[in-house]
Parts: sequence; C-alpha cells; structure tokens
Amino acid sequence: MPAPSRVFMESVDMRHVLKWLLPQGSCRTAVLYSVQFQGEFELLVQNGNWVNATECQLTSDPRCDVTIELGSDSDYSLRVRAKCGAATSAWTELSAPFNRKDTVLTAPEMSVMAVGDSLQVSFGKLPLNADVCVTVWRRGQEAVVHWMPAEQRVLSVPGLQVAQYCVRAQTVLQDQNRSDRTNEQCISITGADAPWRKPTAVLLSVVFTAGFLFAVFWCVAHCHPDRCKTFFRKEPLPHSLKPDWVIQIPISPEDVELCERIQVCSDCPSEDL
Repeated sequence: MPAPSRVFMESVDMRHVLKWLLPQGSCRTAVLYSVQFQGEFELLVQNGNWVNATECQLTSDPRCDVTIELGSDSDYSLRVRAKCGAATSAWTELSAPFNRKDTVLTAPEMSVMAVGDSLQVSFGKLPLNADVCVTVWRRGQEAVVHWMPAEQRVLSVPGLQVAQYCVRAQTVLQDQNRSDRTNEQCISITGADAPWRKPTAVLLSVVFTAGFLFAVFWCVAHCHPDRCKTFFRKEPLPHSLKPDWVIQIPISPEDVELCERIQVCSDCPSEDL
C-alpha cells in the first residue's frame, strides 16, 4: 500500500489543519487514514511516544483538524498513514516540526460606534491566546494605543472630546506574529447626553398619553347626541342589503287548509219548523 505524499500544515488564526495527497495506486475499498502527533512532552518525558489524533483515526477525509491536539507553544511532529483493506502503508511525516506560534494571522473583523462621549470597538471571532492592538487617534493629534485580550471582544474608550476619531487594529500573538492592520474607520463623537434629556422625554410621553386618554373619555361622557352625529355619521345600507324583496314560500296541495263558507244570520228559521 503506497504511503500518502506531500504532508503539509495549513494554519490560519490558530486553527491547524494537517493535509496530504492521496496515495498513488488502486484500492477496491475506501482508503482510510490515521494521524499521530508527538510534542516535546511525548518526546522528552514519554520516551518518544506517538499519540493518536482522536478525531482522525481510520477516516476517509484526507485532512485532519489538530487544533485541540496542538495545545501548547512547543514544536510538534505529525505523521499520517493509509490503510486499504488489510494493507497498511508506512508513515509519512511532516517535513519539519510545527509550532502554533507560526500560524498565519489575518486582520480582525472590526466595527466602531459612538456611545455618548465614548468609542465602542467590537471584534468578530479572534484567535485563541492572541491580543488585539487598537490604535485610536484624533485628526491632527498623536495616536493612542490600547491593548485588549482576544477573549474580551469589545473595547471601550471613554472620555473623548467632541471631534472625529479614527480607529485601526491588528492581531498580535506573543509580540512576534502580527496580522495586517484593518482599514481605518472614522466616526464623530457628539458628546455625552445631557442628564436631563431622558427624564424629560419620559415625562413628556406620560403627559401626552394622559392628555390623550382624558380627551377621549371626556368626549365619550359629555358629547351631545346631535354633536356626536356630526362626528359619527351613520351611513345608509347599500341597496343590495336592504330587505325590500318579497319572499314566497311554496305550499304543497296537501298542506292547503280546506275552508267552508258559513252563513251567519240573526233570524234564521228553526230546523224544527
């Protein structure tokens, strides 16, 4: 069974994926792959022991996410082999040990908004164990640098004057590996809200609602019928809804009542005569 070839690591923003090319040759069944790793602890303390990557044992996918396995800033060796039926290939090892500090960092996703006299800088998903360097400056003045751990995700810069401020950021890993900087985003600070604005707005809303309800109830209680008719006119029914048609119910001959004429007189001759 030929061994996998061109084993390489693809690491972006602290997500590490080991990849390789499929082995040359025919296999009547699915080719399955297994991955092992060896860090400095396994090499020095466990006498060169190799550890199986949990999610990458006898898998058909020619790639393996080893982000969890590479949990320290030490050098790791990795290797992969293929299996076809009962045949197993030799191990193919990564050409050089990998250290997660060498991951490729991309510019963070950043959004900026003004909240009163403060700037609120928010970030999307950030790499583990990284820091974010946020640079804030006002037009024509010196920039101020703020540092934020990746798990914080939101940075607030309070106490700013009324002016336009610009923000730019980059991800930093142990002060050695740095991402590209984001494009600058500029936003205007209009100042803190006056403390009387919110209570005043609430009070005006309550007064307006109370006045409207009072007017409605007063009209209902004191409105004269003639005046009410001027405001609430009764529209006539359309012709199609008026009950001006004649309804005839057919009666069968059996149900017709038999009537007999009876003559009533005041001086009728007696039957005895």
